[in-house]
Amino acid sequence: MLAIESLLATLSGWVWGPPMLTLLVGTGLYLTVILKGMQFRALPHALRLIFHKDHGHAGDISHFAALMTALAATVGIGNIVGVATAITLGGPGAVFWMWMTGLVGMATKYSEAVLAVKYREKGPHGMRGGPMYYLANGAGLPKLGWLFAFFTALATFGIGNMTQANATAKILQSTFHIDPLITGLVLMVLTGLVILGGIKSIGRFSSLLVPFMILGYVGGGLWVLALNVSEIPHAFLLIFDHAFSGSAATGGFAGATLAAAMRYGIARGVFSNESGLGSAPIAAAAARTQDPVKQALVSMTQTFIDTLVVCTMTALVILTSTAWTQGVSASELTSVSFAQTLGQSGAVLVAIATALFAYSTLIGWNYYGEKAIEYILGPKAIPSYRVLFVSLVVVGSLTSLEFVWNFSDLMNGLMAVPNLIALLILSPVIRRETERYFKEKRHG
Repeated sequence: MLAIESLLATLSGWVWGPPMLTLLVGTGLYLTVILKGMQFRALPHALRLIFHKDHGHAGDISHFAALMTALAATVGIGNIVGVATAITLGGPGAVFWMWMTGLVGMATKYSEAVLAVKYREKGPHGMRGGPMYYLANGAGLPKLGWLFAFFTALATFGIGNMTQANATAKILQSTFHIDPLITGLVLMVLTGLVILGGIKSIGRFSSLLVPFMILGYVGGGLWVLALNVSEIPHAFLLIFDHAFSGSAATGGFAGATLAAAMRYGIARGVFSNESGLGSAPIAAAAARTQDPVKQALVSMTQTFIDTLVVCTMTALVILTSTAWTQGVSASELTSVSFAQTLGQSGAVLVAIATALFAYSTLIGWNYYGEKAIEYILGPKAIPSYRVLFVSLVVVGSLTSLEFVWNFSDLMNGLMAVPNLIALLILSPVIRRETERYFKEKRHG
């Protein structure tokens, strides 16, 4: 097992080296330029579209339900343990690089959704779309589409399954002394109950749970920051100062180089908001709409909410505490930071948030995996996939954190490559659709 963990760590480090980080950020910057900073000027309009309903058009679920399904998959352990891991390994400066992935990632997420809706197909179980379809139908690269689906099917067991179950089991064990096996079994049953109903059931579930869990967690974070308001300027100073200089060792913190801040900030930012991975457009393709840009604008807000709101809240709570300099492990850092201000109630809040975030991510990523398996093996393979998916929830709850994170990072990187190639090839299509929409909006 140690040899496998070492191999995964090596491969993950190679995949997430400078070429991948450059490709991810570079693609986001390129799309930002050709779209003329659309994610900044169109954000208010995008936020209003979340609650807009397109009746009578093709699709399975509303804009809101599609967004909540995608948020269910992205707002997960990455927002709690992922942020803590970035700070532990990359220092406070890693938060700055997480923000950068969020800002340019909004353009990437928008572009993915434009293509997902434009090139989607009607299947036997509703709409189906995502990078595998716009690679095949738009870019004319069906083999790359197959590879994306293959990597996605594998990634669902890491980022969307074992990572979530593992972190939940650990935090519930440390907070409530619950046996990890019990946590895994309960998560397995609850996940199975929702996914049997398909995308409409997942959409209804996500529309109810996701707003509640995000508002609850952000509200708890604001409570902590209100009590530590004098420390907030220092927290921001740490982020900006260490973003370009690295972090010196202090207390129980071992220090971090500038390269580490960039690597872990970008990697954990992408892990959290998934911009560039190609996962969220699979949910966007199910939206009930006739215009690709409408759903794309709604999808863009997902990255804003995930990284610039929820991840920032976690980071500020950690950096306004002293736990990050005391050698606290990444898996417990957020919990300990909340508890420093709120006592045991803070630890309980993080434990509950972790469980809800993880559960919602399991639901959302199961849908992504189903669509990937359907693309590779056809609809008849979906029931078998569901059985395997829920079974691995228990395995994840009992597996070492390092193994799970390295596996997830590796699969994320492999997913991103074909998707980013498609975005670059089809960027003229994205620009034309965007110009058409806003021209019609001005004259409408």
